Amino acid sequence: MIHCFACAGAPPVKRLHARSCIMVQRQHIEKTFCTTREAAQMLGVSLRTAQLWTESGLLDAWKTAGGHRRISRHSINSLLSKTAFPPLPGTFSSALQGRVAERGDPLNILVVEEDSELRQLYQVNLEGWSMRPEVCVAANVYEGLILMGITRPDLLVADLRLPAQAGFHMLRAVREMPELAGLSIVAVSGLSSDEITALGGLPDGISVLPKPLRFGQLLDIAERVVASRRAVNRSAW
Repeated sequence: MIHCFACAGAPPVKRLHARSCIMVQRQHIEKTFCTTREAAQMLGVSLRTAQLWTESGLLDAWKTAGGHRRISRHSINSLLSKTAFPPLPGTFSSALQGRVAERGDPLNILVVEEDSELRQLYQVNLEGWSMRPEVCVAANVYEGLILMGITRPDLLVADLRLPAQAGFHMLRAVREMPELAGLSIVAVSGLSSDEITALGGLPDGISVLPKPLRFGQLLDIAERVVASRRAVNRSAW
């Protein structure tokens, strides 16, 4: 129950004022959180993207007794203040829409890599493939999760040696999300299989490629992802 201390003990003639104070306090509390749909509208993203960011911990949220998710407005404002959603390939730009219409439905690849020179190397090599994929790059897990929600990648390539084992944490969290069940994942690492196991291991279904990366190996995986998508599309006809 919410109490208006300024009106406590007030005579009956002032009860209306007391009720008004209670309503003001309730409105203030309600403004500190919002629904997932409201969060999506505030952030200018789809409902699915807002759900993804919530499940990944990018937005602070909890569930009511009735099972409804509520999101902290403070975390939304914090995300808006820190992030300028970039006009990268995979965002909803008119230029991208034109390329997709011209090329059909290109493979969408997201690379999470801390080293700026390696990010550039990924982008140059992957965009030179004959399948002409859409390539987005992120410098850290934070950017990766944001772009994951916006670009909806088919293939995620992530460096395991991100600070504080962030690469491990991200891949484990992504693999647990039902919305990303169809996402193909490649972890790139200089660690041996024993070292990866000692750090908690990786979920099933994640391919691990050694460093230095041979882009031909990554291309083989990308081609299998494309073939799998075509098979799914044919079965749906």
